[in-house]
Amino acid sequence: MEKKNQITEGVIWKQLLLFFFPIVFGTFFQQIYNTADTIVVGRFVGKEALAAVGGSVAQIVNLIVGFFVGLSSGAAVVISQFYGAGDKKNLHHTLHTSYAFSIAAGIVMGIIGILISGPVLELMKTPEEIMRDSRTYLYIYFGGLVFNLIYNVGSSVLRAVGDSKRPLYVLIVTCILNIILDIILVVWAHMGVTGVAVATVFSQAVSAVMVTVMLLKKDTMYQLHLKKIAFHGTALRSILRIGLPAGLESVMYNIANLIIQIFVNKLGTDTVAAWGTFAKIDAVFWMVINAFGIAITTFVGQNYGAGRKDRMRKSVRVCMVMSYASAVVLSVFLFAFAEPLYHIFTTDSNVINIGVHMMQFLLPSYFLYVMIGILSGALRGAGKVLVPMLLTCGGVCVLRIVWMFAVLPVVPGIDTIMLSYPVSWGITSVLFIIYYIKKFPKPEKGMGM
Repeated sequence: MEKKNQITEGVIWKQLLLFFFPIVFGTFFQQIYNTADTIVVGRFVGKEALAAVGGSVAQIVNLIVGFFVGLSSGAAVVISQFYGAGDKKNLHHTLHTSYAFSIAAGIVMGIIGILISGPVLELMKTPEEIMRDSRTYLYIYFGGLVFNLIYNVGSSVLRAVGDSKRPLYVLIVTCILNIILDIILVVWAHMGVTGVAVATVFSQAVSAVMVTVMLLKKDTMYQLHLKKIAFHGTALRSILRIGLPAGLESVMYNIANLIIQIFVNKLGTDTVAAWGTFAKIDAVFWMVINAFGIAITTFVGQNYGAGRKDRMRKSVRVCMVMSYASAVVLSVFLFAFAEPLYHIFTTDSNVINIGVHMMQFLLPSYFLYVMIGILSGALRGAGKVLVPMLLTCGGVCVLRIVWMFAVLPVVPGIDTIMLSYPVSWGITSVLFIIYYIKKFPKPEKGMGM
C-alpha cells in the first residue's frame, strides 16, 4: 500500500526542505566525487594534469552528459505527473522506456565521444602540453559512459516519485569509493590522469548497479523489471517532448562554454588551470540552486498530475525565497574564502592569484541566476518547456557567443570573458519573469499553504 503523498498534501515549505536536503547533500557528494580527481592530480601530478582534467575535458564531458541529463529530466517530469495522478500503467511504460533509452544512448554516445574527442580537443586549441592527458581521460570516460547514464536516469526516477534519500546513499558510497581509488591509482600506483579516469568509471559502474537494484524493489508503483526494459512509443514521445528541449538547452549552454573555453585556452596553462578550478570551487553554489530546481520540478510535476494547481505557484514562491537566501550566504562565503579554497587545489601562486581574481569578479552577480534556475524548473514540471528553452538559449547561450566574437576583440582579457555571465543572466532573468507572470497557472483563491 502506497503511503500518503506529502508532496501533494503536506505543508509546502516543510516538504520542500525534506525533499531538498537529500538532493543537495547528494549533489555535494557528487561534487566531492568529481573534485577529488582535480585535487589529487593538482597536488600529486602537477598543474598540467590539473588543466587537462579541468579545462577542455570538463567542457566536452558536460556537453555530452548534459544533453542526456536534460533528456532524462523529461522522464522525471512525466513520471512525477503519472505518479501524482496514480497512473501505474503509464508510469510503468515510462520507467522501462527510460531505462532502454539510457542503455542505448550510453552505447551510442560513448562511441561518438571516443571518436570526436581528439578532433574537438584540437578545435578548442587545447595547449599542447596537456593534449595527451586530456585525450586519455576522455577515451576512458566515454568507454564507460553507459554507467553514468543509467545512474542518472535511475536517480531521476527515484526523485520524481519523491524519494531523494536513496540517490544520496548511492552517492555517498561511490564518492568514498572514488576517493579511495584515486589515492590507490594516482598516489600509490602513479597512473596519473589514467588512474583518475579509471577510478571515475569504476565508481560510476557501482552507482549504476546500486540505483538499479533499488528500483527492482517489489510492491512499489515504480518497480523495475529487467526483462520488460523496452521502448514504448507513446512513453518515448512524451519523454522526448519534455526532455529534448531541456537537452538542447544543455547543449547550447555547453557549446557557449566550449567557445568561452577556447578563448580562455589562448590565455595560457595558468589561466586554464585557474578557470577549471574555479568551476570546481563554485560548484557548491550551483549544486544548491540546481537542487532547488530539481525539487520544484518534482513538486510542480506531482501537483500538476494530481490536479493541485493551487499548490504549484505557492511552491514556486516558497522555493524562490529559500533559493535567494542560500545564494546570498554561499556567495559571501566563497568571496571571503577564495584564496584558501584555491590552496586546496594547487600550490602554484600565479594560478591562485588568477583564480581569486576570477571569483571576486564574478561572485557578486551570482544571485542573478536564481530566477532562471527556479522558474525554468517550475515551468518544466508543468510541461511548459519550449519557450523556457528558447529564452535560455537566446538570452544566455547565444548572447555569450555573440559577446565572445563582438565584444572580446575590442576589449580583450579575462575580465571581458567573465562579464558575459552577469550580462546574460540579467537579461534572461527579466525574460523569465515576464513569461512566468503571463503563462504560469494561478492558484485558486482562498487556498492556504
